Amino acid sequence: MLADLVERSAELKGALVAFAQSARFDRWLTPLLLEAAGPERRLEEAEAVRIIDHFILRYRLPDGSTVVDRFVAGRRDLTEVERELLLGWRDPVEGIFEIRRKDGGAVVLLNLVDDLEYRTYSNAGRAAFHGVSSGGFLLTCLVPLVPAEGSWLVSGTMEYYPKSSAREIARAALQLAVSEPQLVFRNPEKIEQGWQQMREERAAFVEFCGDDELVLSPAEVEDLLNAYYRHHQEAALAAHPDRARDGRLPGADFPAFELPPDLADADTVGVIYDEIDGLNFYADYGMLRDLFADPDLTGRRVHQDLLRTYLREESIAPLPIRRLAAAHPETADTVFRRLLRKPGFSWAEHGEELLRRRKPRYYAQEPRPGVSVIGERLGELVADGRRLPGARRGPRP
Repeated sequence: MLADLVERSAELKGALVAFAQSARFDRWLTPLLLEAAGPERRLEEAEAVRIIDHFILRYRLPDGSTVVDRFVAGRRDLTEVERELLLGWRDPVEGIFEIRRKDGGAVVLLNLVDDLEYRTYSNAGRAAFHGVSSGGFLLTCLVPLVPAEGSWLVSGTMEYYPKSSAREIARAALQLAVSEPQLVFRNPEKIEQGWQQMREERAAFVEFCGDDELVLSPAEVEDLLNAYYRHHQEAALAAHPDRARDGRLPGADFPAFELPPDLADADTVGVIYDEIDGLNFYADYGMLRDLFADPDLTGRRVHQDLLRTYLREESIAPLPIRRLAAAHPETADTVFRRLLRKPGFSWAEHGEELLRRRKPRYYAQEPRPGVSVIGERLGELVADGRRLPGARRGPRP
């Protein structure tokens, strides 16, 4: 059954790719390809395949559906198993994988990002894995082979790196884990480890800084954070001198912390290390705090505009508004009644509803730790890998 499923997946993937490249999707796919091609309009085939694959599996069309959704909806000839297979592809696993071993027509891969193993096939057959060796690495995307539980399929391009690439590959995996922590948290164990680590780091932050909420100038924020990170790293070096000697802990000469331009240009920056939302920075937080302390400031356009921005921008979590409303319960109602022009507004009754309406994306996501937790194997590779030779691309599945 598994061999039949892999073979059928190849046929379905070919039809799905042709469907995605049809004229009905030009208005969305073509701009993505042109942007990647740049002004010189040059795009390698492998990169084009990667973009198309991501477009098929992940891109949200205006109605919220994916290309896979529309393909399945339009193919009444599909069996229930085929429909289940295709719809499962909407949840791909992106990662950097170490090849643990070959097993028949499959390879067993360890994802260095989420620290989980994946038994993986290719719809191009076992020939897709010729030339790859145990201990080497694959950069690729996997989709589940539903309903064959525990089996996965290579999707899109596949890049192979030999074992000697370990250190640079590990650095890339580490960067991916930090920049896209949702990839790490596919592993439930990493979620709990992340919460525990964040609790410990928050406690250390509060002990060093004196509070979990601060309002400072941008320069003061940078000085404080650099002092905190230096203190934190020195404490780690002192606690684990053996790990420092063998390179598993970096020294204290890490890159200096710098605020991004939009925060560096603000008059004040709010620094909040929350139990759930983690460490965050908020521009002109001092002005917003003044507004809640003195509701008469709602008569000033600059204060009104700032609060409207905090309410309107989905990139700003509800946290700062919640904090200020809780800190100033005697004035919060007045602030929002004047801003919203709703005399009957009560923060206690209507505040959460207001935030949910303005920030649906935040509430649609399950809370996750604000820190990424790397696996032991990735830590080993960061320390023990060697120089990176050129990459070799595998066959297109």
